[in-house]
Amino acid sequence: MKAFPYKRLSGVVSLRVSAVTLKGPGGSRESLDAAAYSVLEQVVALGLAERDDWESARLKLSATIPAKATEPNGYWSDIVVVAVLTERATNTRITVHLEPETEGGRDWVGSLELWRADHLDRAGLSVHVVATADGVPGRILATAEKEWIVDVAAEAPLRRRELDVHEVGFREGPVWLRPFREVPWIVDTSGELPTVHVNTDFEGIADLVGGDGPAVEGMVRDLLLAQMCTDVWTAVFHTAIGNLEIEDDGRPLFPHDWRGEVLREMLPDVLPGRPVEEALGEVHRRRTGTFGWLELQPRIQFAATRRAEVPKALATVIRGLDRFEQGADV
Repeated sequence: MKAFPYKRLSGVVSLRVSAVTLKGPGGSRESLDAAAYSVLEQVVALGLAERDDWESARLKLSATIPAKATEPNGYWSDIVVVAVLTERATNTRITVHLEPETEGGRDWVGSLELWRADHLDRAGLSVHVVATADGVPGRILATAEKEWIVDVAAEAPLRRRELDVHEVGFREGPVWLRPFREVPWIVDTSGELPTVHVNTDFEGIADLVGGDGPAVEGMVRDLLLAQMCTDVWTAVFHTAIGNLEIEDDGRPLFPHDWRGEVLREMLPDVLPGRPVEEALGEVHRRRTGTFGWLELQPRIQFAATRRAEVPKALATVIRGLDRFEQGADV
């Protein structure tokens, strides 16, 4: 928990993206379908654009701030509301000022334009209430609890990214996969997104994973996919925690891409009851130190199996097999 040397604004600050337009060559502008941005997920998926030649995107924004921020004779003065888009992959930062819809009102509106050439991955979009406090200008009074995600490539406005599953024969496939020809799949975490390589040379695996067979086969498939997801979660956690950017004071920073998302998702189960920033620092210290890392492995496994929903899949299989045996006895 951060401490501030001035009074902060209590109450909820919210941000909404209400419309998106895309500008193409020649200045022509088209509206993006509303299905491309989700208020529930708070994600904008620019990969859903019908045109692939768009050069910039304009997001129409609206924010709601606590009424206390604009009360006459309040503790603060010179209130401004700013929306900030940040993408760490390219070190891009865009800041725009929003304007009040009505004098002294809670609702502020504006628009933000981002250029496609400036972005590679996901960018975070947040809103801040800034004012003069104790005679010092530019102090942040409040920030939206949850930021929006603007993804220039995603084709669905989902907060959690989907895995890339690639079917390939390991025996005669890429050289790096050939030593693993005896296993059904391998998780590759070296790219922009984790990729599961399914070994089509492993007899029956491709049909089982992608098929739609009888009930028993379906239960086995669900259990198999749950185990695959466990492997994925375990692999991506170790990749993420093993490649952290470290501040000068030794404090680790959350990665900007899917690795940061994985850590924020799993750390509450790896070190429960701690803020994620504190948990990240503790896990980093244990991994790079002389003790404590091995003791964390059961917690990491627990976090992975929980997110892969292994207990649910296994319980379904056990109940299904029990019903099948009872039916066979009849």
